[in-house]
Order: sequence, then structure tokens, then C-alpha cells
Amino acid sequence: MDLKTIAAALSEIEKKALKALDSGKEFGFDEIAEKSSLQIDSVRRALAWLAEKKLADISEDRKKQAGLTEKGRKYFGKGMPEEIFLNALEKIGGTADFSELREKSGLSKEEFNFALGINKKKNFIVIMQGEKPRIQLTGVSKEAGEESGKELLEKAASGKIGREKFLELKARGILEETEKTERKARINEQGKKALELIGKTGERAYDIQGKVPEIFIGKKQPYAQFLQGIRRKLTELGFVEMESPSIVQEFYNFDVLFQPQNHPARQWTDTYQLKQPKSGGLPSKGIVAKVKAAHETGGGTGSRGWGYEWSGEIAKRLMPAAHGTAHSARQLVKGVNVPGKYFTIARCYRPDIVDASHLIEFNQMEGIIIDETMNFRKLLGMLKQFAVEFAGTKEVKFYPSYFPFTEPSCELKVKHPSLGWIELGGSGIFRPELTLPLGIKAPVLAWGLGIDRLAMVKLGIKDIRDLFSDDLDFLRKSRMVVD
Repeated sequence: MDLKTIAAALSEIEKKALKALDSGKEFGFDEIAEKSSLQIDSVRRALAWLAEKKLADISEDRKKQAGLTEKGRKYFGKGMPEEIFLNALEKIGGTADFSELREKSGLSKEEFNFALGINKKKNFIVIMQGEKPRIQLTGVSKEAGEESGKELLEKAASGKIGREKFLELKARGILEETEKTERKARINEQGKKALELIGKTGERAYDIQGKVPEIFIGKKQPYAQFLQGIRRKLTELGFVEMESPSIVQEFYNFDVLFQPQNHPARQWTDTYQLKQPKSGGLPSKGIVAKVKAAHETGGGTGSRGWGYEWSGEIAKRLMPAAHGTAHSARQLVKGVNVPGKYFTIARCYRPDIVDASHLIEFNQMEGIIIDETMNFRKLLGMLKQFAVEFAGTKEVKFYPSYFPFTEPSCELKVKHPSLGWIELGGSGIFRPELTLPLGIKAPVLAWGLGIDRLAMVKLGIKDIRDLFSDDLDFLRKSRMVVD
């Protein structure tokens, strides 16, 4: 940038500071503030900018000077101990014993002993020996021209004290040596030329082609805000949020859901299990007995069951929840209102190959509706509305499917703008082998949707792993979730 452009673009405080340096002499910052009628902070900023633009030169002069310590400031206010000692002795009458004078002077033991020694050395007092030694003024006055303690400290604070006296007071902890940096500025040849250019034009130039600094607004983590919005919308629709512990018994993850204990999905290849502790508790014996009967014989539900011997020990085993439906099972055992609507956004865990649409740890939006008036068609309509409302998708498909705990059952798929059709989750109506042993006769509509994938559609994300990213650049550029 040429000098003419630089001069035209100078701010008002830079111009004032530069004019204050017009004589070419070196000035301290305080002097420049006085000459330019600027505040000292404005002078510092202006001179820093002028130096950066090579219009002025700044120098630093470091000087050592005497300064009062905390003890020195204390003595500056109330007086030096030796003077307090003499004043107190004079008020008593010129003679006093040690304890009386110590109490009257208000000095500490250390200060009293020091004052005693220095006054005795200067022959201002004598110690009268006897059964009870006493201190007495001698009548000797200070030498003519000798300074009082306050006068001495005033001179020390202003840097006008001799080296010998400074060392004496430093040894007493009254003074300390500090370093003061004085900054000065002087206009240089480039600055003088700029000052001439300023005088020729009052215009100020702006570089409209320069790069504007990028500003990032504060916002919530997109996926966290997305989940918060869904949770709020469901509660506004009258849904009650269920508990969703990360660790559950197989009883809730499988057995209540009428999934047999020899089902392949219960093996180590499809689920995780806890090493320690291995087992948890079961609910009431009555509930357990009815679930056992449903598995073995159908338990009076109209079904023949799975025809095997059900094990309570297997049902007790602890595992990270493999799906959100485990929490629906827990809620049904705990008790529900009829009609009633329940949901949870739960953390789920399954062994899987991690890729753009799969994780081993993911979130699921689980829900159930218990209502005599509900049917499968209404379930499909509600799931489609969820996909449109929550994900913003316009294309939805349903496919027939099979789950051990629902009949009829279906899967929901939505169209991702980049990945194409992706599966969101399963749904259906809970089978009577699940609901009747729990004393529920009304239809129970259930669904478990991969809410991570819903968020991918909503946020335009191609890789599910980005939802949990801590990459600051990615988070700054990600979409805001607007309800």
C-alpha cells in the first residue's frame, strides 16, 4: 500500500498523535496525550498503529528507582517506629518503664526493640538501671536539617534519596528497587511525509477489496440442538418421557419382548454383555412367571409359545441396551396409562462395522402408544409425519418386516439427498404374547427410529460420525437447526 493511501486511511486519533509529534522531538506518552488532548489509552493505541505503519518510532528507557514496600507505605501513613517511640515517651513525661512505653506506643515487639536501639545509638534516650529499668529522654535534639521519617519517605517515593540512605531503608524492608519503563515516540521521515499529505486532503480512503475477517456466531452443537427440539416437540404432543438406563437386564431387552432365549440375535456376535457385574434383579415373581409361561406354552394368550424351558438366570444377565424397545418393555412392566403415549431418546449399543451410516454406539427414538382407537394405518401415518416434521424429508417408504415382538411389522426408509434411501428403523403393533402377560389388552403401537440418521437428513450430513465431531471448523460451518 502506498504512502498516500496509508495517510488517507489514518484514523482521527492517529492523525492527532502524529501532529503532536510534528516538531520531530522525542516525547513521552504522557506529553503526547497532553499535546493532542487524547486519553492516554488512545495515545498508546494510536502510536502502536503508527509504529506498525512505519510512520513513527517508539523507544523504551528502563530506569531503576526506589519504591515503598508494604511496610514502607504503612510507616508513611502512621510514622516511623523510632519517632512513635520518642513521641510516646515524651507524652508520658520523659521517663517510663519498658512495658508502660511498649503499651503506650502501640509498637510491635520487633518495632519497639528496633526503635529502642536506634534512639539509644543517636543518644536520644538512656536506660536507667535499677530493680525495674526505665527509659529516659536525654534532651538531645535532632541535628539541624535532619529530616523527619515522613519527609524521608516522601523523598524516597519520588526517587530523590541518596544511595547510602536507600540501602539502609532497603535493609529495613521499607524500600525496594523497582524498574520503570518509560516509552517515548518520535516522528520519522515517512511520518513527516504522511503529515504533509494529510494537510493536503481531508479525505479518508477505504480498501473495499481487502479481505474481511470471518465472524462466527455463537450456536449450540447442531445435533444436540436437534435432539433437544425433538424432545420438546414430543412432550408438546403429550408424550411422557421414559427412563432409559444404558445397562439393562436381558429380561427387558429380550424376554418381555417375547424374543426366545435361543434366538441368534441374543448371541455375542449381535449384542454386548457385561463382565462385572454379570446379573441384575428381576421384577415381581408374578410378572416373571407370566413371561416364562408365554415363552414356554403361550401362557393363555392364544399362542403355543416357543416350546422350550425358559431360564431366569439368562434373563437376569446384564447388557448395554441393544435397542430402545428395552425401555418400552420396562415401562409396560412398570405400568402405563390407557390411553397413554410414551417416548425416550436412548443410547443403544450393538457390534457393527462402522461406516457412513453405522456406529456401534448410537441413539434411537423409541415410542409406544396404548389406545383402543389406534391401528396399523394410524401408526404408518404418524411415522411418516415424524419423518417429514423431524427430518424435513419429502420421500418416505414402508417395507414389510419381521420382529419377534410385533405383528404386523414394517421398516421405515427415507430419501437422503446424497446417500439415497436409508433405513430409519422398525415399527409395528406389539404381539399379545407380550402385552397380555402384563395385563394390557389395548393395542400397543411401537416404533424405534434411528434418530442419528434422521439428523443426517435434517442437517445434510453424509457421514454419521460427523454428528459427534469435535472439529471446530466443521461445527462452525454446519447448519443451524431451526424449528
